[in-house]
Amino acid sequence: MSEAEAWARLDAELAAWRQAGRAATLWWRDDDAGDATPALRRLVALAEAHAVPLALATVPAWATPALAAAVKEAGAPVSVLQHGYAHANHAPAGEKKFELGPERPAPVVVAELAQGWQILEAAFGAQFVPVMVPPWNRMAPYLPPYLAELRYGGLSQFGPRARRLPARGLVQANTHVDIVHWKGPAPRFAGEAKLVDEFVRHLAARRSGAADAGEPTGLLTHHAAHDEACWAFLETLFRRLAGRAAVQWLAAPRVFADGAAP
Repeated sequence: MSEAEAWARLDAELAAWRQAGRAATLWWRDDDAGDATPALRRLVALAEAHAVPLALATVPAWATPALAAAVKEAGAPVSVLQHGYAHANHAPAGEKKFELGPERPAPVVVAELAQGWQILEAAFGAQFVPVMVPPWNRMAPYLPPYLAELRYGGLSQFGPRARRLPARGLVQANTHVDIVHWKGPAPRFAGEAKLVDEFVRHLAARRSGAADAGEPTGLLTHHAAHDEACWAFLETLFRRLAGRAAVQWLAAPRVFADGAAP
């Protein structure tokens, strides 16, 4: 499929949402924040330029005062989510990477997460939204009830969610379109036609009822891994979706609002 064909399919899908009198809700999560690097500042500037709310999945152990200052000075809505604790891999050699996996006792993992909450709340104040984003989008299945007990309001991973509430009071909203291709010697742009098609497929599944209609379609970025093609795609995406009656970008507090309509 060509890029032009992919964009035409997205236009048609959004037209179908508009004709149905529905808004195609979207949200944007960027992972691995820790410092106010040039790439991080470029990301925030992009959000400001296009007035798109940004949710920064921030690693507590990496968070610097410079990052806190950059977030507080942002001219666009920027929320801070919790990205594990130290983004450290505890899985055995040769297995998929896990920070919040079953390899360590639950009390150890939970204590780290609670400490991470305190770090982010102290640094970012009201911009911190207590939503857990597991590093590598993986976590042990025992964790959601613990997160709910700790008063986390949300959980975000990758792919269509299985259920809206994996534990009482814990709203799950995932991302679905990752603009970075991770396989190979170095991260690189995943491809314009491929990514636009992924937007179309998730939106169409929501509209038809094949996927949870209430889960906003999530854009996933990793500012530290972007090449110039990644940045160019984001500019194009935000520009092409701007002003569309059928498109609504949601800020993180609304995405994870308890009691929001399913």
